[in-house]
Formats: sequence, C-alpha cells, structure tokens
Amino acid sequence: MTEAILLVGGKGTRLRPLTVHTPKPMVPAAGVPFLSHQLARAREAGVEHIVFATSYLAEVFEPYFGDGSALGLHLEYVTEEEPLGTGGAIRNAAERLTGAPGDPVLVFNGDILTGLDIRALVDTHTGSGADVSLHLTRVEDPRAFGLVPTDPTGRVTAFLEKPQTPEEIVTDQINAGAYVFDRAVIDAIPTGRPVSVERETFPGLLRDGAHLQGMVDSTYWLDLGTPQAFVRGSADLVLGRAPSPAVPGRCGDSLVLDGADVAPDAKLAGGTVVGPGAVVGAGARIDGSAILDGAVVEPGARIVDSLVGARARIGARTVVRDAVVGDGAVVGADNELRCGVRVWCDACIPDASVRFSSDQ
Repeated sequence: MTEAILLVGGKGTRLRPLTVHTPKPMVPAAGVPFLSHQLARAREAGVEHIVFATSYLAEVFEPYFGDGSALGLHLEYVTEEEPLGTGGAIRNAAERLTGAPGDPVLVFNGDILTGLDIRALVDTHTGSGADVSLHLTRVEDPRAFGLVPTDPTGRVTAFLEKPQTPEEIVTDQINAGAYVFDRAVIDAIPTGRPVSVERETFPGLLRDGAHLQGMVDSTYWLDLGTPQAFVRGSADLVLGRAPSPAVPGRCGDSLVLDGADVAPDAKLAGGTVVGPGAVVGAGARIDGSAILDGAVVEPGARIVDSLVGARARIGARTVVRDAVVGDGAVVGADNELRCGVRVWCDACIPDASVRFSSDQ
C-alpha cells in the first residue's frame, strides 16, 4: 500500500470570489468538489491512506469526506496553525503516516487536474532507487514555470527558476506537482518554520547528492489556479478529455445533475455542467460553463466559458462570457459581462447597467 499526503491548505487567492466561502479544492468541478476527482484516481491506483494537509477553511473538508470509508479510503486531517509552505505542510502531515523510513509516500497538490499514471510514478520511484521522484510534464511555453532538466536516464540535474531570456529555456519540462518521497526524506524536513520543497528541499537534496528522479508524463495536465483554468478543467472532465471515475454521470456535451431544472429549448454544450437545484430558463444558451447548485439562469441568457456560483441569478437576455459570478450574486436582465469580469459574492448588478459597445 502507498500512503499519500494531499496538500490542500492554499487560500486560492487567484480564484476569488470562488474561494471566499469555499477552499479551492472543494469548488465543484464537473458537479462534485474537485478533490473528489483526485481521491477517486488515487484510490484507483491503489492508494488507501491519505492525510489532508489543511489550513485555509480547514473545517470544510472533514464534514464532507469524513473518514473516507464511503470512498474506500482511510482519510485523516492535519491543520497548520500558521502557513508552513509546501515542505512544512508535508512535514507537518507526516505525523499521521504509518510507513517505515524506506517506504514510498505519494504527495500531490490539491489544485492540479491530471491524467498522470500514479502507479507508474510509484514504480519509477521504487525501480530507480530514488530518494524523491517527480512528475514532470512538457509545456509549449515554460516561461511561467520552474524548469526541471534531466539527464538521459531521467535523473534530475537542476531546478531552474522561471526563465527570463530565451537562452535560459534549456528544457520544456516543468514540475507538475506530484511526487513520491521516501518517508525518511520527509522526516528530515525542518519543523516549526515555513519550508518550500520547490525552492529549498529539492535544490538542497540535489546539492547533497541525493537521487531525484523525473518521470515525464505528457497526458492531460492543467493547473486550476485561475477562474478560466478552473472552468476549462470542469468542462474537460464533462467532455471526457480529463479522466476521472468521479464524474457523476456519462461524459458528453453537458452534464445535468439530479434536481436541476433545464427548459426543453435551452441549449447546453461544450462540457457545461448544471448543478443540483439550478434552473435554466427557456431559450438560454450555455457553452463550456459551470452553473453551480441552486443558481438561476433566466430565459434568453447566454453564458460562455464562465462560472455561475451557487444561488447566483443571471437575468433574462444577459450575456456572461469569460467571467465569474460569485455565490449569491444577482446580475439583472440585459447586462453584458465579458473579458474576465468577476462579480463578488452577494453583489447586485441592476438591469441594463453593464454594456459593451461591440461583441468581443
């Protein structure tokens, strides 16, 4: 059995207002909290014991998932009193691990949607005799990421900060946010202070001659750190582009959950999901979007590549494109919200008060 630590302590600042009342890993994607997809894939790979490293809104996780028995898992929860960084969070959660010093421990971030072959990563780690193994993925433009070059055997040779010039782009491989540690390596992380595995632990291990192994897996991978990415990830789950056994229904152009009310002539496409208790009125068109629990989309509204929060209301004939409407917000009729607009939770926009001069 492989144990795991799940890092779910971040505040999700870039995702606000989605994360005002909900921690980022609990925001619904394809109809269920995003964590449900990660937990289901971990269980599918043979993981049985997972420790949640929580901090922001820590009280939300355990009431939802409990001890994990309903999922075929054993779940435990550890809360940071002060933010400890990725390395500090891993070390803090290690007190609940049961394995021996040489046993592998899977560590993964709670905001990455991926098709990673988890079992292959664990097998790479044990087969190579590495101290730490990293999931690496290739991206077309690595400038926004830290680079992780490897030698022909896959052994990591350096950790490079975000490149500033073309000459600094020596590889298209980046850290994809999933690792396998030997338990003894985790136990050596300092306690009682913030530690970053990316900036401190990994470079330090490399300097000390430790064996860090990279496994390049270029299946589906998406960092859900922005509203646009989160909406895309949810749609890709519904469409079947991102694999998950936790999608509550058949993959296809849309997913309408039990208790939702969608008018017969409304059109849903592009991986749209309509949550329980949501209402979609006559003639509404929704494409590539997430309509969360209890939200109302009035007749004739058009929503594209957007997220409408729980209990929010979109007025008749209003256009919402590439935007986020927070929980409980009300957007009146005949408005246009576009180009990354974010409407805060419980805000109210009167009828016909926001318009664009042209179709963008």
